[in-house]
Amino acid sequence: MKASCETIDTAGKNGLIAMIVHEWRRPWKLFTLAIGLTLLIVGSYAFPAPDWDIPISFIMAGFTYLCAGWSMHVMVERRWRDWPLMLFLTWWCVDGCYALYWGIADPHALDFMRDANWPASLSLFWMCGLVWFWNGSLRELHTEIMRRLGRA
Repeated sequence: MKASCETIDTAGKNGLIAMIVHEWRRPWKLFTLAIGLTLLIVGSYAFPAPDWDIPISFIMAGFTYLCAGWSMHVMVERRWRDWPLMLFLTWWCVDGCYALYWGIADPHALDFMRDANWPASLSLFWMCGLVWFWNGSLRELHTEIMRRLGRA
C-alpha cells in the first residue's frame, strides 16, 4: 500500500516537506492542474460573471493545487492535530484569497458574488482534493489497484 504523508518520516519535517514538494511536481498532477486552469479560463469567457476573471482563476487554482490533496489526507486519515491548519487552508483557498483579491480589485463584485462563490469553490476544492489524493505515479496507482483486485 502506498504510504501517506503521515506515515513517511525519512528525515522529520524536512523529509515531509520534500515529499509534498515532490508530489506537487508529478507530471500527472501538473497536467490535471493545466486542464483545470484551461477550463477556468474558458469558463470566464463562456459564462461572464462580475467575479470571474483570469487572475482569480490562477490564484484560487494555485492555492487549491498546493492544499487540496493534503487537506483530503488530513480528513481521510483522521489527523486531528492537523485539522485547524486544514480548516484554515481550506477557507483560504475557497474564500480567503477570493475575498482579499476582490476586496482590492472590485469591492462591489465581492459584495454581490461572495455568497454565490463559496459553495461552488468549496465543491471544486474537495473534487480537486480527491483527484490529487493519490501520492504516487499513475503507474503505481495502476499497480495498487491491480494488487487490491488480486490481479497482480
